[in-house]
Amino acid sequence: MAEHKAGRACHGVALASRGVAAGRGTARGRARVDLAYARHVLEAEAGALRRLIPRVGQEFAHAARMLFRCKGNVITSGIGKAGIIAQKISATLASTGTPSHFLHAAEAVHGDLGRVRPGDVVLILSYGGETAEVTRLLGQLEKMKVPVIAMTGTTDSALARKAKVLLWMGRIDEACPMGLAPSATTTAMLALGDALALTVLKMRQRSGQFSREEFALYHPAGSLGRQLLLVETLMRRGKDLPMARDSLAVGEALAGLRAMRRRSGAVCLVDARGRLTGIFTDADLRRLLEAGRQDALDRPIAEVMTRNPKFVRAGDSAAEAIRIINRYFIEELPVVDSGRRLVGLVDVQDLLATGVGL
Repeated sequence: MAEHKAGRACHGVALASRGVAAGRGTARGRARVDLAYARHVLEAEAGALRRLIPRVGQEFAHAARMLFRCKGNVITSGIGKAGIIAQKISATLASTGTPSHFLHAAEAVHGDLGRVRPGDVVLILSYGGETAEVTRLLGQLEKMKVPVIAMTGTTDSALARKAKVLLWMGRIDEACPMGLAPSATTTAMLALGDALALTVLKMRQRSGQFSREEFALYHPAGSLGRQLLLVETLMRRGKDLPMARDSLAVGEALAGLRAMRRRSGAVCLVDARGRLTGIFTDADLRRLLEAGRQDALDRPIAEVMTRNPKFVRAGDSAAEAIRIINRYFIEELPVVDSGRRLVGLVDVQDLLATGVGL
């Protein structure tokens, strides 16, 4: 009986606990979301960006020229949220033709300064410019005679004074309701870093130092890869290109594929001038054999091939090849030149193997 009462008591505690939890959930559910304040945050950060625009002048131009002429690496550094923004700026620089890596301001003075070499340029982000980790780093960089570009909101801080170039952002009020959490300042840093990196990219483009093909080389996967990779980088060519004359018999055309290093599910047919006239696939062969013809392999391949097959031109993007493959449910796509001469074959297996995806 005592055990039964104890059980009921425990059960009551459990119910009470659930009631408290439910009450908390209900209170949470009734919590008011201040949409007007959310819009204010966006306005505050947008305002910070607008106020940056007139500050882009000769110092910015000096910084861009330093990055463009840098013979080593552009090192970005910072601490906390500014450090996270510095990592993103470094990634943008590296992917657009400017060798770059990130140096954590705290780890730098514990050995990571060994990553910095003569010829490097260091871009340091710190809104206040007086963070202990940053000031220690500045002293060491000064000894190493490595030039510093500062991105900061002050003109009289240690960072501002020791920098060769000062990218001054001016006073920025945080959007945080307590005025503490980095928000508008880091947004401004990110935008200013993008402006700097992409301005340097434009300088490289104008001087012929960076092309879309190089950008594609650094972005081989995902949607960027599909948009930028050219079919020439994916297609089978030379000894790997399954090709035969359209004047041969089926058996003769297929016999020529036995010595190929890479098997394909189709053979491309060409005329005497090498121009694409048709394609003969595994499915075409299966249908021919299922028809029960005893002379299936002796028939002229021109009679059973698919004429005027879909194709892409050399110079087209991989994205165009994928679009055609998906639209027409095909697995092999010939590649031709401006005279419709066969120069390659895009095989769906290669698209999957290289990670371009479908």
